[in-house]
Parts: sequence; structure tokens; C-alpha cells
Amino acid sequence: MKEQISIRDAMASDLDAVITLDQWAPMEEKPTYWSEVFDHYVRRNKTDRFFLVAESGNIVVGFIIGEVRAWEFGSPPCGWVFALAVSPESRQLGIGQKMFEEISKRLKQTGVTTVRTMVDRDDKLTLSFFRSLGLCTGKYLELEKQID
Repeated sequence: MKEQISIRDAMASDLDAVITLDQWAPMEEKPTYWSEVFDHYVRRNKTDRFFLVAESGNIVVGFIIGEVRAWEFGSPPCGWVFALAVSPESRQLGIGQKMFEEISKRLKQTGVTTVRTMVDRDDKLTLSFFRSLGLCTGKYLELEKQID
């Protein structure tokens, strides 16, 4: 890929590209979910929510979403990254790192000093990626219970 990578705020017109990049949800569930995410993070312009896309030659090749969350179980305000994807063809080009650095910069501008995320312990690729950026086990533990 010889094109310059740029990171910018997501726009409503990026919806289809984001749906295509999202490889986690079943295809039939994506349009509704992503439309709601776009309503919350793109269409409502807030200073503590960020939905960024990476673009190469006018093609969206990645996205990252995060926000400031405050006082969950006594935790002071922190940045929270809850979604990140890079097209398989564009991996190993530093796009994920560039997006993470940009969202971290924007989160820092809100006054937070910590960024958190959550990763499936079996997702070695994503876990390795975040660890390569300096993230490590934090003070809080995620707990869960099946409620079926």
C-alpha cells in the first residue's frame, strides 16, 4: 500500500465501510447495531466520544471507537476503547497503532490520564496488539456470569 494513511473523524457516509470491516457480529445483525453506534458516536457530536477511521486513497481501512467513562465502580474518569478493526489486507502497516495514538491524544485532551480496553483472553492477535502499545493488566477485573 503506497497511499498515505490519514486518521479522521468518522462520517455518516462511512457506515457501510465500517460494517464491512466488522468481522465479529453476524452479518444480519450489523446494520442495526452499527446504525445505533453511528447515531451515538457520529451524528451526536460530543467532546468525550470518538469514532475515528483510517483512510487510504479515499478507502476506509480501519476504525477505532472510544469515550470517556467516569466513576464506574469508583473508577475515576478514564478513556475506554471498545472497538478497533483494520482490514486484513492493511494489517502490519501501523494503522492500528496510528489510530490508537490519535484516540489516546484526543482522550488526553479531555483530561483523562488512563486508557482501558477489554480483550478476549483467547484473542491472541488483539491481545498482542494492545500489549505492543504498552497496555497491560489493570487495577480492575472483568467478572461475568451466564444468565441463560
